[in-house]
Amino acid sequence: MRTVCRLCPHHCVLEEGQTGRCRGRENRGGSVVCANYGRLTSVAVDPIEKKPFRRFHPGRYILSVGSYGCNLRCPFCQNHEISMAGAEIPAEQVSPERLVELAMRLTHTAAGNIGVVFTYNEPLISYEYVRDAARLLKKQGLCTVLVTNGMIEAEPLQQLLPLVDAMNIDLKGFRQSYYDWLGGDFVTVQHTIAAAVQACHVEVTTLIVPGKNDASEDMECEAAWLAELSAELPLHISRFFPRYEAGDIPATPEETIERLCRIARRRLKYVYAGN
Repeated sequence: MRTVCRLCPHHCVLEEGQTGRCRGRENRGGSVVCANYGRLTSVAVDPIEKKPFRRFHPGRYILSVGSYGCNLRCPFCQNHEISMAGAEIPAEQVSPERLVELAMRLTHTAAGNIGVVFTYNEPLISYEYVRDAARLLKKQGLCTVLVTNGMIEAEPLQQLLPLVDAMNIDLKGFRQSYYDWLGGDFVTVQHTIAAAVQACHVEVTTLIVPGKNDASEDMECEAAWLAELSAELPLHISRFFPRYEAGDIPATPEETIERLCRIARRRLKYVYAGN
């Protein structure tokens, strides 16, 4: 039976057994299920600053996990080996219970652990897994953190937000024409950021790609919009480096990052130059 996935704005129409463009959701028996549920391709313990977060538990470590798939198609993705992969990629099956057990054990190590961050690929396509793990993490007093592109519809987002402690949301650019290049929806990401700011700690990251989203006017508009949500909303402005399908674009000059940071600081209290 054909069905529609309504988790993100793509609204993929799926035949029986077909996966969506994210490769992580599948039509099984007329219902859309999380095909990558608990299938972890990447596990590490990282400083929280690496995600990046600068104003959420600074100096602490967090268990970082990822699966496969993504609902964007960024030609410069640094994790394309997993974000552009599907079920064929090697992965370990880790239940929410086992994940939380690992997170708990790590709290007793020398480095310590504040919880779990779902990252590396797009975590929101693993919605049910993130939700189930987050419920268990909350019971144990551990943090649930997301590093996400923000491409999720309002209803599932609102159901998830009470379980989330922090989000770093990619605001890829400030024009729909830029999101067209990536296969995304600008307004959806804006709505995600605005909703998340009301519910949990939020930091925003914008990767600057030369000739694509490095205009001063774009950053002026972005910073002004973010400041309307909160002038204390942290913004990370990061350098692009040639990779994946964007190898012909030069690395972002440091001078460009400095210029855009100066512009953003006119509106925002916490602006960080990345990379």
